[in-house]
Amino acid sequence: MKDLIKTLVEIPGPSGYETQIRGTVQGEVQSLADDMRVDALGNLIVRKGQLAPVEGSSSPRQAHKIMLAAHMDEIGLMVTHVDERGFARFTNLGGVRPHALTGSRVRFLNGATGVIGVEGKSISKEISKLEQFYIDLGASSRGDCPVQTGDVACFERPYLDLGERLVAKAMDDRIGVAILIETMRNLTTTPHEVYFVFTTQEEVGVRGAVPAAFGVDPDIGLAVDVTGTGDTPKSKLMDVKLGNGPAVKVRDSKMISDPRIVDWCVRSAEAASLPYQFEVLEFGGTDARAIQLTRAGVPAGCLSIPCRYVHTPSEMVDFSDVRNAVSLLLKMLGEPVILQ
Repeated sequence: MKDLIKTLVEIPGPSGYETQIRGTVQGEVQSLADDMRVDALGNLIVRKGQLAPVEGSSSPRQAHKIMLAAHMDEIGLMVTHVDERGFARFTNLGGVRPHALTGSRVRFLNGATGVIGVEGKSISKEISKLEQFYIDLGASSRGDCPVQTGDVACFERPYLDLGERLVAKAMDDRIGVAILIETMRNLTTTPHEVYFVFTTQEEVGVRGAVPAAFGVDPDIGLAVDVTGTGDTPKSKLMDVKLGNGPAVKVRDSKMISDPRIVDWCVRSAEAASLPYQFEVLEFGGTDARAIQLTRAGVPAGCLSIPCRYVHTPSEMVDFSDVRNAVSLLLKMLGEPVILQ
């Protein structure tokens, strides 16, 4: 699975430009799918299993149409202006954090590379605003600058395997994509009709999951994404730690998980003797919000992978949390379920 993760995190795919990463995912899941399609916003929708028709039964349903969502896009930058000296100004695609920008390297989708600088003094106690940064591509004029207004870039950082800890520029949310692919590989039988949905444009307002969820029209929804941690020096108080298992989301700033989905996650983890922790996130959101609000509403929740340094060029996860997330999903999908 580490080879798969390395492949996924190194592919550029900023919000709105997911073509290359989607093609790679298609290649990985094509032989595993009962059906596969790409919708108008570029979401990759892969079905495994099919519900048997049920007529005339008053018993609670135990087999469901289940949508799992992991977003393919990553945060990025878009050029807004190139000045006469060849320095490129930019805006953000998603939650770019200014404090992590100075000295960062970027690669544009056209292959050009550059380094991010900031106006004024090279060392400052204050965090600069986004409009004070620029990209230096080694050019001396606008004419020899290899990028122009509208060109898009991602951060350029190598994947690091530190044993149980893995570091990359796009763990958010390629690690969720990897988990869904690995779950598909190992899901040999299920009573459910499961839709593995690899969504677009999550980082710019949870956009792709909106039409995807409308099209799938699931009975149950579960996003798989990353979350922050509270286990680094003087970090914000948060009861999530690397290596303590996948986190079952209870709440974030965009949605409250359906308590029945939380209970399903917890019951499945305990039945399989898998570690888990609870997540209450005071900021941010995931594709679960879009699923929850589709059509007449869907019971939805989120399984989160603890991640240090989210929305920086070096996001860190624990491989045991990743493996346990796959095991938990296999337990959840492999058995009938009654939402209580």
